[in-house]
Amino acid sequence: MLRLLREPRWLGYLALAVVFALVCCFLGWWQWDRREQALAAIDRLESNYDRAPTAVADALPTLDGFDVDQQWTPVLLEGEYVVEEELLLRGRWREGQVGFDVVTPFRTLDGTLFIVDRGWIDQAEGAEAPISSPETPEGRTTVVARLRPNEGAIAGRGAPEGQIASVDLPSLAAALGEPMHTGAYGLLVTEGGEVPDDVAVAARPVLDEGPHLSYSLQWYVFALGGFAALAWALRDARRGDAMPVERPGRRRSDADIEDDILDRR
Repeated sequence: MLRLLREPRWLGYLALAVVFALVCCFLGWWQWDRREQALAAIDRLESNYDRAPTAVADALPTLDGFDVDQQWTPVLLEGEYVVEEELLLRGRWREGQVGFDVVTPFRTLDGTLFIVDRGWIDQAEGAEAPISSPETPEGRTTVVARLRPNEGAIAGRGAPEGQIASVDLPSLAAALGEPMHTGAYGLLVTEGGEVPDDVAVAARPVLDEGPHLSYSLQWYVFALGGFAALAWALRDARRGDAMPVERPGRRRSDADIEDDILDRR
């Protein structure tokens, strides 16, 4: 079998099997890495979601500060909403329906702005507007919100006046022209110790690791399958070389046939 691998044709097949295995191993590693990311996201949710709120200045000591492991951490804000700068975050889904999230800057007691996603409002049928107007409280209040990372801008997506396509914190800070946290924003939990009824606040997400483990193992099996197919083909080729070639028999002449007849008499 190894002797066949010296032939150029079989060397080409071997190289093809090696390349195929490398591609499969890369895809298997990629799926494994995606599983690790999913497990890390689940761990962050379980570790942070039900924590006691901490002051936003303690959780985010710098305006652009935010660590990925802080996702879902509850923070406490004291101050008031800047209601006149409220925006609608378009294209947000909830229970199979598209609507808007109400995004409102919150000015803390030290004068720093922090963006709060108050919750979801249904979209009016056939209109680019919510079915009802949010009733964001005015005046001093206390807000608890869970940290979420800056979404950034979405290329090619715009929004009409008063609406935004994503929570792009640096762009919002530039538009507001005041000191503002740009590393993270917050999903509302409570206002003044209560859950608002003018919006649907974000529910606890359901995360799972997905099928990445099985996909990863499948790719590694495929990598081995390429070499198994090559071995099978080599075995068949070796059997074909070892099989004796039958030589065609000598054609019998008319005289031979006559002799056979005479012998039977």
